[in-house]
Amino acid sequence: MSRVGKLPISLPSGVTITVDPDFVTVKGAKGELKQFTMPGVTVTVEDNQVVVTRDNDEPKIRAKHGLMRALVNNMIVGVSQGFSKQLEINGVGYRVALQGTDLKMNLGFSHDVIYKLPQGVTATVEQNKITVTGISKQQVGQVAAEIRALKKPEPYKGKGIKYVDEVIIRKSGKSGKDK
Repeated sequence: MSRVGKLPISLPSGVTITVDPDFVTVKGAKGELKQFTMPGVTVTVEDNQVVVTRDNDEPKIRAKHGLMRALVNNMIVGVSQGFSKQLEINGVGYRVALQGTDLKMNLGFSHDVIYKLPQGVTATVEQNKITVTGISKQQVGQVAAEIRALKKPEPYKGKGIKYVDEVIIRKSGKSGKDK
């Protein structure tokens, strides 16, 4: 039995879940998320808890069991609390500003980089920190990764965009001495 898949998910107050044969829909205070159900995996709601079960013990079905439970749990957390990721910009002259719903960044290129935020994701900027928030864990993580990819942190001076909790391992320069 999957260790993750066999755990029941408790529904917080204000969250409703609808299970169709093909889709699972979760509605909450922050919005609504929809996920297709995987073949061989069954989602049921009993006594204010969501239980995910599988039809048989084939390896492919066992793999989908834990995945489906994790996806449903992330949907429930997303519509009740939401998800956020923080990014930090380091470097002389590197700046970021919110321009409507887009992020306008000066990242040392000859032009400004404008990143259009997708629907369902919002960003706030405060000095050199960007906070990406939304209800879909996958979408928040994807947007944060795309913003970071615009100027990855380099190992010599640490200039670039990095996650707040990320540690950049520094290299010494040409001389080989630690500075």
